[in-house]
Amino acid sequence: MRAPIRRAATAVAVLALLLTGCSGGGDDGRDPDGTIRLRFQSLAWQKESVDANKQLVKEWNAAHPDVQVDYVQGSWDSVHDQLLTSFEGGEAPDVIHDASDDLADFAYGGYLADLSPLLPDRLKADIPEQSWRTTTFGEGVHGVPFLQEPRVLIANTKLLKASGARMPTPERPWSWEEFRRVTKELTGKGRYGIAWPLKEPVSVTLNLGLSGGGRLFHRDDEDKAVLRFEPGDGVVTGTIHDQVNTDGSAARSALGMGGSDALPGFFGGKYAMLPLGFSYRQQVIQQAPEGFGWTVLPMPAGAGGAVQGVSPQTLSVAEDSPHKKEAVAFIDFLLRPPNMVRLARGDWMLPTGAEALADPSLRTAEHGWAVGTALAKGLRPAPAPSVRGYPEWKDKVATPALQEYYSGAIDADELSERLVEDGNRVLARYQR
Repeated sequence: MRAPIRRAATAVAVLALLLTGCSGGGDDGRDPDGTIRLRFQSLAWQKESVDANKQLVKEWNAAHPDVQVDYVQGSWDSVHDQLLTSFEGGEAPDVIHDASDDLADFAYGGYLADLSPLLPDRLKADIPEQSWRTTTFGEGVHGVPFLQEPRVLIANTKLLKASGARMPTPERPWSWEEFRRVTKELTGKGRYGIAWPLKEPVSVTLNLGLSGGGRLFHRDDEDKAVLRFEPGDGVVTGTIHDQVNTDGSAARSALGMGGSDALPGFFGGKYAMLPLGFSYRQQVIQQAPEGFGWTVLPMPAGAGGAVQGVSPQTLSVAEDSPHKKEAVAFIDFLLRPPNMVRLARGDWMLPTGAEALADPSLRTAEHGWAVGTALAKGLRPAPAPSVRGYPEWKDKVATPALQEYYSGAIDADELSERLVEDGNRVLARYQR
């Protein structure tokens, strides 16, 4: 996840980023003594992650006196607008930390370098093809995907065992039908079987929808993106809707929450389970009352299998950087397998690299690490972020439509009509 509460740099820090310009040296990115100076803007926000990133920068600088890297703290809250401003002002960082679902406009706009001819063979081979697809726009690769986050169920162990429900495993997850039955069984006086924190419902719906066989976004004969609402698209949406409005097993009040907002209710026994990003485990460890038992379970699977979409965190290079080769060398250093493990543990996420993912420290039963790594093989590119017009469709069409559907204000037919008919009108404007 980007940040559970989107906490990051203050407005003053963001303003400082905009005013910084190129630190040290002239327009060629060199200090007066000829030292190449790169700026690395990181969006790490958890202490463990910030510490890991800063330590790796320190190690690089110690080993590369002729190519020095300055660490710049960015913010998930404001990164898109801040980067756009810096690109247009010619002051972009050399190495850019972002997420794949934020790259399309920058890539198509010519702001990000095509890394294809610069990437070392080791790095290209270590990261699987499905991850590279998340950062490929047109013919170019405009970022290196390095951290990813499956969605999992965080469950109250005591309540789950008392229900007598079968314990799902990555090899044998619940079906969506079984999951719905279990949430009904877990529901009791003053307690809901599940809470869906859906303040931002679109990515959750699309990414989990893959498991039901849905996709929503398709390509026509002219390779243009089109929206179709097919039976598989109704599996996850219908389950959530029915849990809230038919079964009463999902808390209606949680629909407008973020993941962090729902944790107090989970710890207090109001919700038996929460579907959250994998990195929320750190907050659970930090905030859970003493003696509170919890476990990590895989999300349900449907006709599409135990798969879900992800938008990995990425490292890109600005097109205007005068030292792209050195910037990619620094990225390669950051993402050496041992270093990728350090970054993954700092963010409580999964590395994309096969060698890092095999590290024993990421495969322990403690805190659900083994469940997460077992789910990695089912992670796929999120269905839509590379589509031109997706941000407008998400904000103006899909978010309000899904919010109304999940709350019971509209039915499935109206949901389908709005997502598809209104959505295709949006996409058409971008594909003329």
